[in-house]
Amino acid sequence: MTTAMGTLVVERVETMQRVCRQTRWNARLGLVPTMGALHEGHLSLIRAARRECDVVAVSVFVNPAQFGRNEDFERYPRTFEADCALLEREGVDMVFAPSSAEMYPRGMGQVMVDVPEVGARLDGRARQGHFRGVATVVAKLLHIVGPDAAFFGQKDAAQVAVLKAMVAELNFPVRMVVCPTVRESDGLAMSSRNRNLSAEERKQALGLWHALVAVHALVDGGMVDAGRLRRELVGALQAAPGVEMEYAEIVSAETLLPLEEVRDGALVAVAARVGSTRLIDNIVLPGRAR
Repeated sequence: MTTAMGTLVVERVETMQRVCRQTRWNARLGLVPTMGALHEGHLSLIRAARRECDVVAVSVFVNPAQFGRNEDFERYPRTFEADCALLEREGVDMVFAPSSAEMYPRGMGQVMVDVPEVGARLDGRARQGHFRGVATVVAKLLHIVGPDAAFFGQKDAAQVAVLKAMVAELNFPVRMVVCPTVRESDGLAMSSRNRNLSAEERKQALGLWHALVAVHALVDGGMVDAGRLRRELVGALQAAPGVEMEYAEIVSAETLLPLEEVRDGALVAVAARVGSTRLIDNIVLPGRAR
């Protein structure tokens, strides 16, 4: 356990449990789970947590359980010292930064948390086992920290659906707070993976945002047929230079199941590769009166 200026940095599970248990006696505790490589999107979650809670804890852990065999675990950016400096400036009280051995002392896969139906959709369909790894590590973090509220970004909408289902089913006494996606000035969703894009790939990555904007415009114009909207979405992504579409769906934000109409609102979610970098983005469509 160390202190970075005014921020306590904890590496051991037992220590984090003890500190958080003492904190909860007289303060509301907020948790922001991250994998580090922090950017303005993460900071927006931290600021939301500071507004709502007395004490804010941030976890920094690149979770190996949510990466597939051929995915970018080794390439995932790790900037711990810079992250700690940012967190100290934001007034974060505690940083939980365990090793993989500390989080999985008996190795990964010994005990896993699965949300099989919701977790098999969108990214779960494209990345088998991904959401099992996400649900497992978040369940462990919620158990270790015991926060009153946990803060997540809308950009990870499928993850949010899985975690909400897990929290409800397993009766975690925590409030899930979902904060809006933070975007660059040109619309690109902020992501730790953006730093892997070349200058040309950075321009091409805007194809995801432009496809989402095109669908939103069609809904604003009165189109509610989800099948037609999805065809337009797919067409826009396929026409975008340098974008290799993985999925493009219009679904319920809660169940991630396809919709027939968007009269009650809908989640428009896309995933694609630009170069060797996998990106995701989404928007929530406005509901329309019947």
